[in-house]
Amino acid sequence: MNRPVYLDCNATTPLDENVRKTLELYLIQEFGNEGSRTHEYGSLAKKAVQKARDQVAAVVAAKREEVIFTSGATESNNLAILGLMEHGLATGCRHLIGTKIEHKAVLEPLEYMESKGFEVTWLEVDLRGRVMPEQMQQSLRPDTLLVSVMAANNETGVRQPLEEICALLGDHPAYFHTDAAQVFGKELAILKNQRIDLLSVSGHKIFAPKGTGALITRRRGYERPPLKPLFYGGGQERGLRPGTLPVALIAALGEAAEQAQKHQEKRKAACFAFRKQALAGLQELAPRQHGQEEHVMPHVLNLAFPGMDSEALLVALKDIVAFSNGSACTSSSYTPSHVIKAMGFTDDEANEALRFSWSHMTPEVDWAAVVERIRSLRS
Repeated sequence: MNRPVYLDCNATTPLDENVRKTLELYLIQEFGNEGSRTHEYGSLAKKAVQKARDQVAAVVAAKREEVIFTSGATESNNLAILGLMEHGLATGCRHLIGTKIEHKAVLEPLEYMESKGFEVTWLEVDLRGRVMPEQMQQSLRPDTLLVSVMAANNETGVRQPLEEICALLGDHPAYFHTDAAQVFGKELAILKNQRIDLLSVSGHKIFAPKGTGALITRRRGYERPPLKPLFYGGGQERGLRPGTLPVALIAALGEAAEQAQKHQEKRKAACFAFRKQALAGLQELAPRQHGQEEHVMPHVLNLAFPGMDSEALLVALKDIVAFSNGSACTSSSYTPSHVIKAMGFTDDEANEALRFSWSHMTPEVDWAAVVERIRSLRS
């Protein structure tokens, strides 16, 4: 089939071949229930889940028992934030810190907490799209319950200064959460920082199927983060995420995590090479890039061609490349990107923003054809 080149990997990624084989094995052959203790089918399923727990934990230098499997980063974010509500109410710690560029899966739980009497301080970002760590430090209070800062933005690909934030948090009792959906398995060192208490993971961003993810819940000494479940029934995942475990999806996530860790450098090099070609191919059109190059993930390019509406370009280029103009979770609405606006751009400028995102699997793009098509719209 003659299809456009897929450039929307921040929305979702294709399946890795090794992941596909693992998925099929546990969907078709080893289909047992992990909770069945009385026979071999259940035993093999349990071993697969434990292996996946170790594979996911290894990527972030966590322990097996600190991995809670979920349906993806949205559920993990909700569990990390809303799961602390009862503890906040009981201790009087009702202050939260978030950023204006978070994914809706973080923004909306924080807003919900706000509606329940919690106070939220919303951190600004600079023109590069980065949170200012000193603003976070100035916002900390004795009653701060949680600080939530994403590892890298899903629209711009801009990495956030997690190392500096961890250092500034120090031994403050506030829990630190990061939505690591766009970084897990791609940037290894930063997520191993033990000051990150809660870390959200999504499988379909790292070549695993949709519908699987994890929340890393790091202990402080012997104490787990005081999370409460969002729903009840069964007591699986240490009582935090009840329901029959989807063994095939979990095993696939584990395989994807292992493959990501094993091949991280090679994959990153391929993404950098693709980026170089993209920037070279588009430079004659003088696009405006959102995010400083040194801070942007190698597989993401958010830019604009001044005076050209992103919706028009999506239609004009749809037979050459498949890309987006923002988060897939908000693509049904045509409101200007809250991320680009937070960086100081106007509504009109935000409406010009395009997001290209690729992977080590992405084939070459005919950038000359892309340029020619855009030129034809300008004339």
